[in-house]
Amino acid sequence: MMKTPAEPRHIAAIDLGSNSFHMVVAQVVDQDLQLVSRHKQRVRLASGLDENKKLNAEAIERGLDCLAMFAERIQGYSPENVRIAATHTLRQATNAQKFIEKARAVLPYPIEIIPGMEEGRLIYLGVAHTQPQSDSMLVVDIGGGSTEMVIGHGFEAQLVNSLQMGCVSYNHRFFAQGKLSKKRFAQAFLAAEQKLESVARQYRKKGWQSAFGSSGTIKAVREVLVGIGYEDGIITATRLEALIDKLCEKSQVDELELKGLNDERKPVFAAGVAILYAILKDLKIKEMHFSQGALREGLLYEMEDRLKYSDIRLRTTESLAQKHRVDLEHAAKVKGLARELFDQVCGKARIPAQNHELVDLLEWGALLHEVGLSISLQGYHRHSEYILRYTNMPGFNSEQQLVLSTLARFQRKALKLNEMPDFTLYKKKQVIQLIRILRLAIVLNGQRNDDPLPQIFLTVQDDIWSLTSNDPVWLENNKLLHADLTTEQQCWENIGWTLLF
Repeated sequence: MMKTPAEPRHIAAIDLGSNSFHMVVAQVVDQDLQLVSRHKQRVRLASGLDENKKLNAEAIERGLDCLAMFAERIQGYSPENVRIAATHTLRQATNAQKFIEKARAVLPYPIEIIPGMEEGRLIYLGVAHTQPQSDSMLVVDIGGGSTEMVIGHGFEAQLVNSLQMGCVSYNHRFFAQGKLSKKRFAQAFLAAEQKLESVARQYRKKGWQSAFGSSGTIKAVREVLVGIGYEDGIITATRLEALIDKLCEKSQVDELELKGLNDERKPVFAAGVAILYAILKDLKIKEMHFSQGALREGLLYEMEDRLKYSDIRLRTTESLAQKHRVDLEHAAKVKGLARELFDQVCGKARIPAQNHELVDLLEWGALLHEVGLSISLQGYHRHSEYILRYTNMPGFNSEQQLVLSTLARFQRKALKLNEMPDFTLYKKKQVIQLIRILRLAIVLNGQRNDDPLPQIFLTVQDDIWSLTSNDPVWLENNKLLHADLTTEQQCWENIGWTLLF
């Protein structure tokens, strides 16, 4: 009797860019991804940022309208089959949380704000999966607010940078009111060269076999080059010089009539060309090809390859621990006990046992809580917080890094919870419970000796947490641990919590 083929699983990835929002939907067939549909809406989010980096109501509304349309397409998808990443503009916006809260009412899936370096890694992954394999690739993506440049091998990004220059921001600076001139191009080109100055030599030195451009700006450039007679669509510095000359035949963007340039792309096209020209010149790129792959494809492929995703974050954690000379044996003890305590109380502490993400963050936080010791013993929890907040951590989104840095910040000393940041992907109450568990695991392992701890039991009743052991005299025989727990008990009492032992 023939087996009925399993219903294919559908997954969706959404990229909330500075200029456009994109969504790709794919079905998983055996070991392959088949793209089912692509959706794109020009939202111009970056143009809604004021001088104080606040998104105006009109830009927020445009974004929500687009997400409402996307929601219709993926209605009924389970959360593990949808991934939404926000990029430069929402990284910059001071009221990004307000937008995300409103967006959740329209599109009920978590929105991750990803750091620029993580955006670059995912863009590279998307291109790598959609291009024939070569020994090494350079991938360039010019967005509305930032430009990502990545050199990698196979599916692994090796040199990643995210630069604060994009076609929307440069359009405001150099082509305001749609004015075109050789002088304006020269100014935009010089500004882009200044951004590239610190990294260009590094890219030239590393080298690459093939260069690809992804996303809207480079796609538009390719289509315009085809339209003016370069039928192979290959982008070179010489061809861009000819294109800039052609653009400067007009004094206003509105006057441009170029085959392949649509009205939506027209306002920011000149700025994109100027940035791309600077990149080709400074990196000495002989020719660049366009790739259909981009950030959303990178999100899709990483969603389907969960084990690889975990491996990336594990590698990141291990590399960071090694770089900052973390005592791995001690960190492993703290991690092991933190996990034991979590498993004992996750229900009572109102942390869902099935929330693997929170368990992972607790374990990574335990492994990395002492990275700040590489700077100084004094105030090392604050040093650890800074490192985990601002270092490049491939595989982690901005909020996951924020949780890790928060765990590091509150691992010891006074519990000034009024200084805790706000979260959108996680509940603050759950992060606080992780802080309690991590603090206890650190205190209980505080003596750093080889003597094993007796079995520890943790029970929770609201804000009353109790530690007991199978050894009735476990604290009588360890005066130092008793003193450390008493100090911790006082920290808890100061904010209305109770710790019994």
